Amino acid sequence: MEKLFSIRGLAFLGFFAVLAFIGLRTNIFAIQGVTGQSFTLFELFGPVAGGFIGLAGVAAVFLANGASFVLGSGPFTLWGLAMLAPMMFAAYYFWKNGERALSDRLSLAIPALAMLAFWLNPVGVQVWYYALYWTIPIIVKFLPDRLLLRSYGATFTAHAVGSVLFLYMIPTVPALWIALIPVVAFERTVFALGISATYCVFTSVLNAVDKVVEISKDVNLEKRYAFTLQKE
Repeated sequence: MEKLFSIRGLAFLGFFAVLAFIGLRTNIFAIQGVTGQSFTLFELFGPVAGGFIGLAGVAAVFLANGASFVLGSGPFTLWGLAMLAPMMFAAYYFWKNGERALSDRLSLAIPALAMLAFWLNPVGVQVWYYALYWTIPIIVKFLPDRLLLRSYGATFTAHAVGSVLFLYMIPTVPALWIALIPVVAFERTVFALGISATYCVFTSVLNAVDKVVEISKDVNLEKRYAFTLQKE
């Protein structure tokens, strides 16, 4: 956590908090089955905080989400509180994806437990195949670390956690989950592409900053994803 509380870590947190404040208030897709709730622009870049400052990035996602929830104009709901969790797990996955499966068991356990919880539900078991989406973050852990694959793993980790919360907190019918199958494929592809793109943009900006003020000791920079690279 020392990265979070360093001067540069706090600067990154402030920068991230401003973007999160904007992103959490910019709706992009309505959440099917939940009236008045939408996915936000934050879905497109929230997980990358884990990639830059590790566990501190997971904490930053929680703080940004929590602050938005507390300061939001809507009423306090248990559903709103629960929805702090999916993006935290996505940030964790994005941070840890460089570690292969055997050394990062939590990233495997989260979607596996989500599938089990889905199948144990009387509605979920009727559409058991819906939960097979969550094999994606598991499979990705056994593949070479590639940014788009990492982004897919992160967004489907968030999807696994969010879907199980949705299943147990909001009354649904099997037909709803069946109708969501093609919608999920589209939405998560958009989110994965957005996560990859914003990670490249953030990396490029931070790489440029690093040339002026050294930040690489406090912020993880995968410079191969910067748009401009200096020759070593």
